[in-house]
Amino acid sequence: MYIPHTKTDKEEMLKTIGAASFEELVKQVPSKFLWPKLNLPEESLDEAQSAVRMAELANKNCRPLSFLGAGAYERYTPAAVKAITSRTEFLTAYTPYQPEASQGTLQAIYEFQSTVSALYGMDCANASMYDGASSFAEAVRAAVRVTGRKKIVYSAGVNPQYMDTLKTYFAHSPDYTYVKVPMKDGAMDKAALPGLLADAACLAVQTPNFLGLIENMDGVADLAKKAGALLVAAADPVSLGILAAPGEYGADFAVGEGQSLGLPLAYGGPYLGLFSCKKEHVRQMPGRIAGLTKDKDGRRGFVLTLQAREQHIRRDKAASNICSNEALCALAATVYSALYGPEGLKELAECNSGAAAYAAERLSAIKGCALKFRGPFFNEFVLSVPGNAAKLREKILANSGVDAGLPLTALYPELGEALLVCATETKTEADILKLEAAIKEAL
Repeated sequence: MYIPHTKTDKEEMLKTIGAASFEELVKQVPSKFLWPKLNLPEESLDEAQSAVRMAELANKNCRPLSFLGAGAYERYTPAAVKAITSRTEFLTAYTPYQPEASQGTLQAIYEFQSTVSALYGMDCANASMYDGASSFAEAVRAAVRVTGRKKIVYSAGVNPQYMDTLKTYFAHSPDYTYVKVPMKDGAMDKAALPGLLADAACLAVQTPNFLGLIENMDGVADLAKKAGALLVAAADPVSLGILAAPGEYGADFAVGEGQSLGLPLAYGGPYLGLFSCKKEHVRQMPGRIAGLTKDKDGRRGFVLTLQAREQHIRRDKAASNICSNEALCALAATVYSALYGPEGLKELAECNSGAAAYAAERLSAIKGCALKFRGPFFNEFVLSVPGNAAKLREKILANSGVDAGLPLTALYPELGEALLVCATETKTEADILKLEAAIKEAL
């Protein structure tokens, strides 16, 4: 019901739909999700006055010094990323169906795929997906298709949002079963795997896991293969500057969230799904793939090579019903990765690891606080705190304008009162000392 519509327009629209009122039309939507009536001033404002009023409202917003992570990370993006992605050549990210008119876009997608393949140590990558959660779910679904099995074994350290998305994919059928591999000292208990993997379609693991700890993947692929299951590995792309790539430890599918590669934080995105696999699974890959070829004159050219999606083949035979890719976000990630290069990405990962290690050292020395786990971690860690973690976070935010991290009680009640604290390369020594002081004051 848009503002330009008159009362008569709205009545005619409702009559055509068959609803007596707008309220009846949206009655299925819980009231808490319906937009409230705007509290607009009685007097009319001209453009200049409106701008002043909006600025006054905007100034009420606060931007805390944030140590939140949990899958979305504050990182520094070089100015060149925005400068390049803002060029007129990239004004539209629409599917480049006509290669004769889309060589620039197709080449950018091809370079993105090459970047993801190199980062994850895999043979093939697609032209991006919605986000890390959809990439994870699509990889598991591909494993189900390959094996014909419906038992999904996953590590307890997998991002809970990834699992929520996966279960939504399979919500239509009660036949799917989910078996959680328990944690031991914050990481996957590998000793439990042989007894859990029988008849499994796949083992899904995330490293660094949701709690920031680095999983020991030695021999995991062999255990999965012995049981006839595939290995799906989710990994933060920045961590791969210093950690082993999924291809190195035998993953069949490797996925991740590309937000870390030059995309700003936002409420829900748009983010970027990274998806890669071994060559034998390339036809199980969702979305589309851009390929390199030659034209009739022998000149290099780029085309869409594979599109295993429902718009191009029968729906029941399609690898996926995902119809779009995050082309502009993928372009930003490609530019970001090219600017850093392998050595730059390594230095970036080392900065993240160092900042988190320093924060863990300072915060765990506070009376009543302690590191929950002693295993190696990347750029976030679990800090046990006295009292209620959620209330402590609120108190610190109110007192000091610092967001100390994510309370974990609701997600992992077995951990007790704890915060998931993240420190990326954007956090200076002064920032970490400010967080330390804020926690001390609140306690």
